[in-house]
Order: sequence, then structure tokens, then C-alpha cells
Amino acid sequence: MLMAADLLLDRSIATPLGVVGMVILFATWKSKSGKFENLAPIGWVLTGLYFFNDAWFYASKEDIILTVMSGLTLPGAIAISVWERRVTEESDAKALRWFRGAVSVAGLPYILIAHVPILNVLAIWFVAWQSAAFLSFAGGSKVTLGDTYARPANGEEVLWESWDGNKWFLTEEMSEYSFHTELLVNGEPIFINFVLACTAIQSIIIFVGAISVLEVDWRKRVRALFIALSLIHILNLFRNAGLIWLQMGYPNWNWMNMSIFEFGHSYASRFVSLFAMFLLALVLFEMLPQMHKHVLRLLRPLGFAPKLRK
Repeated sequence: MLMAADLLLDRSIATPLGVVGMVILFATWKSKSGKFENLAPIGWVLTGLYFFNDAWFYASKEDIILTVMSGLTLPGAIAISVWERRVTEESDAKALRWFRGAVSVAGLPYILIAHVPILNVLAIWFVAWQSAAFLSFAGGSKVTLGDTYARPANGEEVLWESWDGNKWFLTEEMSEYSFHTELLVNGEPIFINFVLACTAIQSIIIFVGAISVLEVDWRKRVRALFIALSLIHILNLFRNAGLIWLQMGYPNWNWMNMSIFEFGHSYASRFVSLFAMFLLALVLFEMLPQMHKHVLRLLRPLGFAPKLRK
């Protein structure tokens, strides 16, 4: 259960602040006149605070990777806000403007999906059904979807159909995984549930934001989006099916009190996914040199990129 003690700020405060921050970033990216530029630092700090807020939760779950990533968001956002105030080079200003657009265009739809229950559940069903169908075709066992449940923070989980909450906008506090769909093998539960994180929506939305706000020909953006989103979706189906197959084939496997599903889900598949995203980014850099140039500009203050010509 996601308790207030696991967060720096209550979600009822952090989420609106994050939305305001991303709206500011979107406005400063979209504005051609530059009259909103002075608001960009505020947008960065509020957006960074929204993601930083989850660091306490991930720390309570002993998730080192996500704790570190979340913990770096606010310091990173503050550093970028300072850079925004001091930027002098036109190429750096363009890279920062692109980054504002990428973060806002990625973040706002994700918050929408996460806080509109019907969209959350539809995304889960869409990926869970395909993963089950793929595994049934490849593995021989009949894999189907079971019931979908809602998990309020202050009560027991209930069937999605019986949940009396607002299905069009989340108005009550929910547990860690607000909604989940169980998986059945030959009609029997195997205690694996699909949640929103299983849809790879986080990875997908990052590439949507990074590509869609580029100032290049729309056909290049559409081509890059098609390649990126198709590959991420297909790889995620393989990931989901592989984890389920491992759990079905090695139900008694145990290492450091982790089942093979827990180890694969929390560690092995995460590292493989990050490596796959890195390779995909390299491919997209070849297709979209402008995005590569922006990324190098943003990495330059950290010493991770070579000096670029103005």
C-alpha cells in the first residue's frame, strides 16, 4: 500500500504541482515570442519535484535503480533552471527549448493516463491480451486474462466492475498498483498480475516526447515514431511473455528470497530494457541528427559529450 510516509509530499499536492510545472514547460516551448521564457525555471523545479517525490517510495521498496533516478530529478531540474537563466549560446537555448517540449509532451499524457482509470485499465488490457495470446501461441498452454481489480488505499481490492470510484478521473487515494489484471494459465491463476508499468508506457512516452517536438519534416518524425514505438511494443511483449514462461517453467526457483519472476522482473529484464533503449536511441540519432545534437548539447556541462561547434 502507498502511504503518505513513503512520499515527501502527498500525491494530492505533488501531482497538481507537477502538472503546473509541465504546463509551464509546454507553454515556454510552444511560445515563439519568448515572452514566457522567464517562467521556464519555475516549470523545471515543479516538474523535478513531482518526480523527486517518488524517491522515498522507491527507497521503501529497496529499489536502488529507481530511487537513484528519482532522487536525481530535483537536483537536475534545479541545475537546468539555473542554466536557463544564464544561457548565452543560441545552440544551447535551442537544446533547452527542445528539452522543455520533450518533457512536457511526454509527462502530461502519462499523468493523464495514470489518473484516468478507464485509460489506465484499457492500456493494461491491450498489452496483457497480446502478451497472453503470444504466449499461448508459442508455449502450448492456454493463457488468458482473469478479473481486473481496483485497489483503494483504505480498503480491500474490489472487482473493476464493482468499484464505485470515478472511472473517468481518479478522485480517491489508491494503493501502489491502482489497477491490475490477473493472468490465468489453463484457467488457473499463477499469481502474476498486469499493471500499468507492464505496458512500457514510460519508455514509449519518452520517445514520443523527444521525437514529436523536433523541428524537422513531419515525415521524418512519423517514420521515427513508427520505428521506435513498434520496436518498444514488440520487445515489451517478448519481455512479458518471457517472464511468464519462466515463472511457469521454474515455479520453485529461488535466489535470495526472490522467485525467478521477481528476479527477472526487478533486475534482469530492467537492465536488458535499458540496454535496448540505448541501442534504439543510437539508431534514432542516425535518423534524426538534430535530436542527437540537442542531447550532446545538454550533456556537455556534465563532461559526457565532446565540444561542439556553434
